[in-house]
Amino acid sequence: MHDLDPSRSEIVFIEPLTVRIPTAVELTGLSRSRIYELIVSGDLEVVKVGRSTLVLYTSLKALIGR
Repeated sequence: MHDLDPSRSEIVFIEPLTVRIPTAVELTGLSRSRIYELIVSGDLEVVKVGRSTLVLYTSLKALIGR
């Protein structure tokens, strides 16, 4: 049985593994062009899945944390 007592509820944020380019732009406030420059320079790590380019969330956090 589930405990539905709101006083005991917790909010859990699950960090994504990757984000798409538009989300990376939104999260960082950087332009789309700048995101691609950072990818080409190796400052942002990406993985390709089919035609999708996915930015590693940890890479975004590291970039912003510098």
